[in-house]
Amino acid sequence: MAAGSPIGGIPCLLIEILKEPVGGSAGLGFSIGGGIDQDASRNPWAPDDTGIFVTNVMPDGPAARAGLNPGDKILQANGYDLTMATHKDAIKYLTKKKEQVIRLKIFRPDILRTRGNPAM
Repeated sequence: MAAGSPIGGIPCLLIEILKEPVGGSAGLGFSIGGGIDQDASRNPWAPDDTGIFVTNVMPDGPAARAGLNPGDKILQANGYDLTMATHKDAIKYLTKKKEQVIRLKIFRPDILRTRGNPAM
C-alpha cells in the first residue's frame, strides 16, 4: 500500500491485489456496494455518496493482505475511473479475467487525518 497521486484533489492510496484461484475462478477476497444506479441514502459509510465502497473483506484473503478495508472508496481499478460507475460496471472492471493483478486507487477518510487535518 502506498500513497498515490490525488485524483481531482482527493488524496488516495494505491493498493495492488493479486487474484487467487477460488472454486474454479479468480478471487479478490472483497465485496463492494454502491454505484450511481444504487440508493445512496443506504450507504453506511458516506450517506448520499454514490461511489463504489468496499463492504466486506475476507479475512486472510488477497484484499486483506493488500491492506483493503471495509469503507474504502474505490476511485479507480487498473486505470478505469469508478467514481461515476454503476454497480454492474464496477464489478465488470474488478473481475476482468485476463488481469491477474488489480491496482486500486482508493480514498480512506483516515488519509485526511494523517495529513494534518484533524477536523475530519
